[in-house]
Amino acid sequence: MDPRFHRDVAQVMLTIGPYNLENPLILAPMAGVTDLPFRRLCRQLGAGMAVSEMVIANPDLWDTRKSYFRLNHEDEAEPRSVQIAGADPDMLANAARMNEERGAQIIDINMGCPAKKVCNRAAGSALLRDEALVTEILQSVVKAVTVPVTLKIRTGWDSENRNALTIARIAEDAGIQALAIHGRTRACKFEGEAEYETIARVKQRVSIPVFANGDIDSPEKARFVLDHTQADGLLIGRAAQGNPWIFREILHYLKTGEKLPSANTAEVRQTLLMHVKELHRFYGDYLGLRIARKHVGWYMKTLPQGHAFRAGFNSFESAQQQLDSIEAFFENTIH
Repeated sequence: MDPRFHRDVAQVMLTIGPYNLENPLILAPMAGVTDLPFRRLCRQLGAGMAVSEMVIANPDLWDTRKSYFRLNHEDEAEPRSVQIAGADPDMLANAARMNEERGAQIIDINMGCPAKKVCNRAAGSALLRDEALVTEILQSVVKAVTVPVTLKIRTGWDSENRNALTIARIAEDAGIQALAIHGRTRACKFEGEAEYETIARVKQRVSIPVFANGDIDSPEKARFVLDHTQADGLLIGRAAQGNPWIFREILHYLKTGEKLPSANTAEVRQTLLMHVKELHRFYGDYLGLRIARKHVGWYMKTLPQGHAFRAGFNSFESAQQQLDSIEAFFENTIH
């Protein structure tokens, strides 16, 4: 597409219900990844909104340690978007009400997760096979809360059953206020390349905001997907793991057409230390150490000698050891 015809989405005011997003770049919900420390970090580095890890609709699981952390929105920037997952309309409606009471300002319904343990419970992307149930769920959740409700889906269950357009129309009729579409079917999981034709067709035929998701891992890819689909915004997931700077890099490129230099060594060091300290504070030493290992591993994938560092880092059993080892790693890198 001719650059003269790029939509300047970085300057367009995007709204979900009463909430104005700072920009159209959204951190996609990822179980085990988009906890409160990571959401805060991505917002600081340019994300216009960050969606929480999914909260299971079954109330028997709300008092678990995992749910305790997922329901924490302490000092989180607005709008606070919380994803819920399940297959029972009444349970999902109750989960939506509970999350609204605990500070959620947007409720997002998960119909996109391809994980077997989710789909085996007829939740996540498995719901796309039952359009009547989708209708009942969306209507129940929208009626249950006063905050906006959004929906995340895939293009369909498999390549022979791409029904994203039908689901999108059901969502619009039910009062869903924004729709995110991952450009793969459930059968694809995360394999192969995302396709954006389906997202483009949906965008042409519904009036609610549509967000494109899948394989958006660079400023140039973000520009291509926006132009190709005409989507209102982008959800960025796996590409942000270990690279929270991707939001500001994409935003700068959308605004100027120029590449922003990557974060330098000093900034990577500072950000990584801050992130790990916040994980320790948020989860406590025992769990914080283990969560930090995962995030540090993602950061280290792109750093010289990062692979060798990860092996030693994963053996540390104290918060101070983790922090000291990161400091030492960057001292050696700089010198």
